[in-house]
Amino acid sequence: MKRLLENYHSHTRRCRHAEGGVSDYARAAADCGARVLGICDHVPWPDDQWLGVRMSHGELGDYAAEIQAARAAFPDLEILAGFECEFRQEYRAYLEDEILGRHGFTYLIGGLHWSPVNGQWRYLQELVASRALSHYAEHMVKAMESGLFSFIAHPDLFGIWCDAWTAESAACSRDIFEAAAALRMPLEINGYGFRKSPIKTANGERAPYPWTPFWELAAEYPITVVCSSDAHRPQDLYANLPECRALADRLGLKPADLSGLGRPRAGVPVNSGQ
Repeated sequence: MKRLLENYHSHTRRCRHAEGGVSDYARAAADCGARVLGICDHVPWPDDQWLGVRMSHGELGDYAAEIQAARAAFPDLEILAGFECEFRQEYRAYLEDEILGRHGFTYLIGGLHWSPVNGQWRYLQELVASRALSHYAEHMVKAMESGLFSFIAHPDLFGIWCDAWTAESAACSRDIFEAAAALRMPLEINGYGFRKSPIKTANGERAPYPWTPFWELAAEYPITVVCSSDAHRPQDLYANLPECRALADRLGLKPADLSGLGRPRAGVPVNSGQ
């Protein structure tokens, strides 16, 4: 059976490390005959933390308006409005009331790059270097338990900085899989890693992610997966999806049902006149 063109993880120029606007992605999707497009730039924070890789809080309204304009210009395409999001417990009300509420975004994907350690945010690369991946796993589990996220983006991101699969890598991964299985949280096989420069390891070169040992271990758990391009350019909207799906198929990983991403979150008041 022919698979539909689907990608729910796409970034615009507003994240400061991608190209194109919402209409550029919508045009690319329409030209390919797609019926659904998910746009989910990095969420802005009220304190504008990590501003180098996301829009400012002041751009939030313009981002919402840009998505609405693209919907009007491409009426045959269903454009879903979301965000890739770090997990910050102190801003839970902001995410629920303003992002999913007043502005009417319908989904968040958990993309964790920083984890709190002793009251300080530490980047994932630092945790790998200091052999502290347990903090990443712990933070990931809390993010899944929050109920805020529709799926978790690139959970194997730490593979970028790992030369080899180790006992620590396996322990971190098992914590993630156990939580994902218990909470029925889909995990993303992310195609962006295929477009990055390969990393050199003692066993030769490999893509930074998807990291094969991670997903081989995932196959031991009753989890579901989402295959995404993680597009940072309109021309990459559906790039590397075949490779992601081939990995999932080879390992028997079941696709998640994302049919509800376009619906307002239950219990979240939406301002329909945004």
